[in-house]
Amino acid sequence: MNRLEELAGRIDGALADADAALAASYPGDRGVRQPVHTVYVPGDRYDEQTVADWSAEAEAALARNAGSVAEIAEVFGLAPDLAEGLGDRVQAKLAAEPVEDLRIDFEDGYGDRPDADEDAAVVAAAAALAATVRDGTAPPFHGIRIKSFEAPTRHRGLRTLDLFLGELARAGGLGDGFVITLPKVTSVEQVAAMVTALDALETAHGVAAPLEFEIQVETPQAILGADGTALIARMIAAGAGRVTGLHYGTYDYSASLGIAAAYQSMEHPVADHAKDVMQVAAAGTGVFVSDGSTNVLPVGDPEAVRSAWRLHSRLVTRSLARGIYQGWDLHPAQLPSRYVATYAFFRDGLETAGARLRAYVHGGDSGYLDEPATAAALAAFVLRGVECGAVAATEVESLAGVGGAELARLARRRID
Repeated sequence: MNRLEELAGRIDGALADADAALAASYPGDRGVRQPVHTVYVPGDRYDEQTVADWSAEAEAALARNAGSVAEIAEVFGLAPDLAEGLGDRVQAKLAAEPVEDLRIDFEDGYGDRPDADEDAAVVAAAAALAATVRDGTAPPFHGIRIKSFEAPTRHRGLRTLDLFLGELARAGGLGDGFVITLPKVTSVEQVAAMVTALDALETAHGVAAPLEFEIQVETPQAILGADGTALIARMIAAGAGRVTGLHYGTYDYSASLGIAAAYQSMEHPVADHAKDVMQVAAAGTGVFVSDGSTNVLPVGDPEAVRSAWRLHSRLVTRSLARGIYQGWDLHPAQLPSRYVATYAFFRDGLETAGARLRAYVHGGDSGYLDEPATAAALAAFVLRGVECGAVAATEVESLAGVGGAELARLARRRID
């Protein structure tokens, strides 16, 4: 062994623990699609027809208020060539997959009810979800939001989760797309407690696959702990591989910081700070980050609807540009603006991203000197566009000269 090999061996030994810790804490992309939104439906208002009803209401709202290419361009401020074809794509999405991620809400959207009432609503909602899973009409991602693990609501949250999982498992409705949302998390210990709860409930209900959950960031304690550290990073670790997402709660978080109601928004500086911390904490972990919602709903006369759509569209585009690819929708009429903004974002950047990828993979001059990290970002951008329906795989092959498997490899998607 020469001198350099001996030195390298000593350094390998010295860094072995750090290497292992890095690989364990930052495994990279999970290799799964991220939904563009999460739709919240109060638990007592959900049934087997909910998604179909949202589809019909969303299609009707689009037809009434922006039923032509010219109107889409005008309402959403799009160039005519970008708006061309967007309407057909959005209409197809609203018909085939209006909701990508559904959350049946037994927290704020449901409120505090007598135990017997909530028990009945939980069992009914789980049975309805199971029926849609069995017949193939459930959204690709779906689940439940329980009440928080704060002391006043902890027992009710556990009871709801136990009942829901039990009914779902018995009815054959527990599949890969299922996820649980844990709201108003204020401590690392609450996340660890959720892991303990899921371990016990899996055993109780004969659930083989590990159950996964999202952390809702709605409290300042999740962003900055009493010791001055960003607890959200420690929360991810405490999740023991079960945490799949961090979801920003616009209004609870803003209110906790004393922001007046009129100024609470997804784009308030306190919101941007919280989401910046969330993004840094989640980077490289495989945990998705989601923005919150706007509470300005597209209802009323046409001008009120269009005004709310413009706001929603701008906020969605703003999130996308900041690298946050998911948000919340609370009303069926928000689906058109969600998909118009999302599809416009991916289609507007498609030609340039495709040319840059082609040059990176096959050689040539795109006008950019792209490094591997940028190529990964370009591939991830295009892949997200394909997965949500904004872009056809054939378009990518034509523009970039790469197929789906190569695109996933370039995007550094984990491929099992």
